Amino acid sequence: MTRTALALVSIAALAGCGGQPTPPPAKPAPTATAPADPSVSPVVSSDILAREPIANTAQVKHILIGWAELADAFGGRIDPRAAKRSKAEAEAIVRGLVKQLKDGADFDTVMKTNSEDTGSAATGHMFTVTPDAQLVIEFRQLSLRLNVGEIGVVQSDYGFHIIKRFI
Repeated sequence: MTRTALALVSIAALAGCGGQPTPPPAKPAPTATAPADPSVSPVVSSDILAREPIANTAQVKHILIGWAELADAFGGRIDPRAAKRSKAEAEAIVRGLVKQLKDGADFDTVMKTNSEDTGSAATGHMFTVTPDAQLVIEFRQLSLRLNVGEIGVVQSDYGFHIIKRFI
């Protein structure tokens, strides 16, 4: 190739890219999904929380399971069982209770025996949940996404709430 032809090819190549060298091709986006948020416990019903709310009002009962690091939220009145356990131990308890309930155990019986919300455990109190109910937001969010008869788990500043929707 002559000098003139070589110069013309070089000029044409530079003109085609605005006089700048061609950048390397972009790396393809990773195809793997991002790892789960490590702050969200694996016992939390993320699949249910990902749904849109299906009700404006729900009647639910819950079982509260806490752990020692949450003591401040209870103003010194944390359940003695929770005061002795770690979050990992609380997760194991929640897994076991959810399995019992899904296998057909009576919710009221399991609640009375295990819930660390002494008020509702003793009375079997059912909560009426609406979007503006005076309940922790995580409790409201899960409750309004549950189908009647469905059980789910959510985490709040007070611990894990195993919630069942009745109405």
